[in-house]
Amino acid sequence: MIDLSRLRVLVAVAKEGSVTAAAEVLHYAQPSVSHHLAKLEAEVGVPLLQRMGRGIRLTDAGRLLADRAETILAQVESVHAELEELAGLRTGRVRLAAFPSALATLVPFAAARVTAEHPGIQLSLSEAEPPEALSALRNSDVDVALIFEHGDPPQRDRRDITMLPLLAEPLYIVTPANRSWTGPRAELATYAEDRWIAGCERCREHLVVACAQAGFTPTVDFETEDYVAVQALVAAGLGVSLMPGLTLVANRHPGVRLDRVAGLRRQVLAALCGKPPASQPAQMLLDALNATITEPGWPT
Repeated sequence: MIDLSRLRVLVAVAKEGSVTAAAEVLHYAQPSVSHHLAKLEAEVGVPLLQRMGRGIRLTDAGRLLADRAETILAQVESVHAELEELAGLRTGRVRLAAFPSALATLVPFAAARVTAEHPGIQLSLSEAEPPEALSALRNSDVDVALIFEHGDPPQRDRRDITMLPLLAEPLYIVTPANRSWTGPRAELATYAEDRWIAGCERCREHLVVACAQAGFTPTVDFETEDYVAVQALVAAGLGVSLMPGLTLVANRHPGVRLDRVAGLRRQVLAALCGKPPASQPAQMLLDALNATITEPGWPT
């Protein structure tokens, strides 16, 4: 029988790219990681790692086992959670990773509901952009991930992930409040000659695609994932930006004007590892999210 702790070691090596980095992440001594890998190879009967100079890479068998191990470990975590539910959910834990604007707007009400209705449950919250949140989900570091999508195609690493739609956000062009304009304010093409301020990497990619559809390539002079800083830069006259509704519900700078762009929306989704049904603790959190999420009063 394959030892689960050794599978966790293999997954860490596959993710981090080296024994040394995996040891740091797992808080193991490096010889202990090497020992686990050697034992795992003996258990499965095929080489899992191949030396490459001073580094290593996974063999085809190693990559196959590492991919399957992520699903196996997530399922084991789910079983543990369900056993906690059978014990009456008097104790247990549920862990949520969410992107910053969701953590500032949608999560607090759901978290308050969970702690009020299940006082024995330990709820932990962490901030993570969608790629990091999905990685934490696959590694069983969280039970639920709140992510967003701009209609982009599913990534390869989402084949064992279930996505549950929660909310659709409108997108806004954010401009200095004291500037006069010519042309339709709510059309991207009006700002083809302006400097742009972009957000996270995926938001910048969407900005470039949206502007290309409007017939131009944006000149991006500033980039920051801090949505408060984006608005401050716009208010100071350093550029214009395209921002989703939740960031503006969380914080609205008095020195900016907002114009909602027709046809552009960002989907907010809850992500779970594996196929439904969710484990009871995860479902408990999802129920709280669905019960507390309402269409926000979007900025006008």
